[in-house]
Amino acid sequence: MALLEAHDLSVEFPVAGSRHARLRAVDGASIAIGPGEIVAVVGESGCGKTTLARALLGLAPIAAGRIAFEGEPIDTRDAGDLRRLRRRVQMVFQDPFDSLNPRKTAFVTLSQPLRAVGGMSRAERRREAAGLLDLVGLSPGESFLDRYPHQFSGGQRQRIGIARAIAVGPRLVIADEAVSALDISIRAQILTLLVRLRRELGLSYLFITHDLGVVRSFADRVVVMYLGRIVEEGATETIFAAPAHPYTAALIAACPVPDPIAARAPVSLEGDVPSPVDPPKGCRFHTRCAFVADICRTTAPASVAAGDDYRVACHFPRTA
Repeated sequence: MALLEAHDLSVEFPVAGSRHARLRAVDGASIAIGPGEIVAVVGESGCGKTTLARALLGLAPIAAGRIAFEGEPIDTRDAGDLRRLRRRVQMVFQDPFDSLNPRKTAFVTLSQPLRAVGGMSRAERRREAAGLLDLVGLSPGESFLDRYPHQFSGGQRQRIGIARAIAVGPRLVIADEAVSALDISIRAQILTLLVRLRRELGLSYLFITHDLGVVRSFADRVVVMYLGRIVEEGATETIFAAPAHPYTAALIAACPVPDPIAARAPVSLEGDVPSPVDPPKGCRFHTRCAFVADICRTTAPASVAAGDDYRVACHFPRTA
């Protein structure tokens, strides 16, 4: 059984200055995350990956679709369902400085979710908060409890954000660009920490990122989004070895490689991303695709199985 499932999820927002126009940031997305699995959602800025993550936690309005956690339906408009969901699913945000209150110490920050759990005295919360800091690599934790966010480095602040996320004992952590604001060496340390916490706490991750280098070394499975829709999904090594969708192939071809003369896939992205307010008819990628045909301009491709646990939405998927 999947830990978290979303079926045909759509999220839309009103367009400023218009009574009727709606921006559909996520359009019919289905995703499943298994126990202990790391699923990465990738794509260009504005593709809907962060909105999808926020919708799964009830932080963005869901226009259509359904969500289930461990087979139990979740209504994100119901306060009781949301409370139960957020005990089991937590989020780590992109900017560790913006996500922490500058007026609150590390202890107060970690004490808030611990108070929500209930049944702890202040002294017990303090011991638990110190233990959480030890767990994320800020040791001895007691010595960091009374510091404010500005007294920590960026990497240390992100460790506090991770400690806050795991304080209530979640099963799934959604990490939204959790390492993109960090230096490369610190980025590696945080990724190592996340892998260790998966092993020690039995966590699963939904990892939102645009960094395919991180994805290749970190994720078990990859979901590729373009203009609000999922265009390809499969095991990480399979997608990197033989991407079936031209968009995925172009993203991978754009990744820097250590060998400057290494052969690259003959695929490139041309033009700008269309407006999500008025997306192209048919396949949304056809305005930038080097392999476009007439059917692509008129008919949206269905997401079809292209192998075991592998799906692609393309009329003419590439083959190895």
